[in-house]
Amino acid sequence: MFRGFLIATALVAGLSSVAAVAQNNIIAERQQLMKGLGQAGRAPAAMLKGEQAFDLAAVQTTLKTFADSAKKAPSLFPVGTETGNETAALPKIWTDKADFDAKWAKFAADAEAAQGAVKDEASFKATFPNVVRACGGCHEGYRAKKN
Repeated sequence: MFRGFLIATALVAGLSSVAAVAQNNIIAERQQLMKGLGQAGRAPAAMLKGEQAFDLAAVQTTLKTFADSAKKAPSLFPVGTETGNETAALPKIWTDKADFDAKWAKFAADAEAAQGAVKDEASFKATFPNVVRACGGCHEGYRAKKN
């Protein structure tokens, strides 16, 4: 009987460690997605500031990255990943998940619409800032501020 208890305890401990690893992996995956969004936005941001020449192909690649990432992102915030792995995600994500998911959907829709609208530098300068605002919509209420 004691041996059965030890086996059951070991199984529970093993499952707990598997859950912790899975939690950290999904947090790491979403952190990587966020870093990818930041990296994708660098060149177009420099184009907007006049620090880099306009490149339609680069802008279109960024917009596709934005749209694809925005569609994937909501699934990377399941219940149980509120803490750990130095996450900057605020609890409001899980208490107001419908609004959080709607912001991602808007970001995806804005990025997709911009893909069709951006044809040249003028349309880029008129359209891209709206996409960036949609991206930043989550930063205020859903991400902890960096120190």
